[in-house]
Amino acid sequence: MNGFPGFVLRRLAGAVVTLLVLSMIIYVVFYVTPGNVAQITCGPRCSPAQVHQVAQQLHLDDPLYVRYWHFLQGLLVGQDYSTGTSVEHCAAPCLGQSYQTGREVTDIIWAKLPVSFSLVLGAMVIWLLLGVGTGVLSAWRRGRLSERVLTAVTLAGVATPVFVIGLVLMIVVCGELRLLPFPQYVNFTDDPEQWAWNLLLPWLSLALIEAAGFARLTRASMLETLAEDHIRTFRAYGVGERALITRHALRGATASVIALNAVTVGSAVGGAVLTETLFGLPGIGQELVRAVKVVDLPVVVGMVLVTGFFVVLANAVADVLYAVADRRVVLA
Repeated sequence: MNGFPGFVLRRLAGAVVTLLVLSMIIYVVFYVTPGNVAQITCGPRCSPAQVHQVAQQLHLDDPLYVRYWHFLQGLLVGQDYSTGTSVEHCAAPCLGQSYQTGREVTDIIWAKLPVSFSLVLGAMVIWLLLGVGTGVLSAWRRGRLSERVLTAVTLAGVATPVFVIGLVLMIVVCGELRLLPFPQYVNFTDDPEQWAWNLLLPWLSLALIEAAGFARLTRASMLETLAEDHIRTFRAYGVGERALITRHALRGATASVIALNAVTVGSAVGGAVLTETLFGLPGIGQELVRAVKVVDLPVVVGMVLVTGFFVVLANAVADVLYAVADRRVVLA
């Protein structure tokens, strides 16, 4: 297929292949390791009988490709596993069972996912508004004092770690000024207003550092567009500077912003681990830290796999939006 539908199908096929390769890498890294894999997976407190049961569930006596096939089969169609006295079915996508809590990993992820989604999506809105807005203002005021100040601020934002920003915001806003309470996650369905107020500081701490990159990219793209010949022609015909900025220069920066946003969403997932831990938010990041501390290997594998899935999904969506913004990409 040619044209835009063919482009979308190619990107979709590429995303599927990427996820398949990612699942192979994750399986090899976590389950093909020196030592007793069943003991590591079950945890240090498991009895020999439990370790033997885990070894059977992981098919450790089978060849590597057979073991990976059972892992992949669980993701696609689910699998059955023994609890010692009965056999239970784990529905797809089956990521196994936590041997520390007895819960299915999928249930743990579904319980934590709304918190991480709220954090990343809210921060994304802020970093797009702040970053693109700062970049537009910086390009519009180029060569002036305000432009130099904005450039210095964005450079400082790039160089500052997310946990430093979070700590400063908590000390100043919650401790000294007492403008906001210390964040405690509230479900959106319970109280939308408290949900937003309690996530405001985590949003800002995650968004401020990412907004700096968008500001620099938007400024550079707009200055490049404003230096082109057709912009000089528009100026000669009396088109105002504000119209040139909003109708032409900003439109030229849209594709670059879309591409950067996909990469930023992926890095924000990693930043969410620090942000959730710092603010005590019960999301995927905090659960991942807990699972690593207690060596809950199935939960760690499930969290890493789900995180990789959303990173690949974000890049696939960005490719499609990039093609919508610039149809020349479809023909490339």
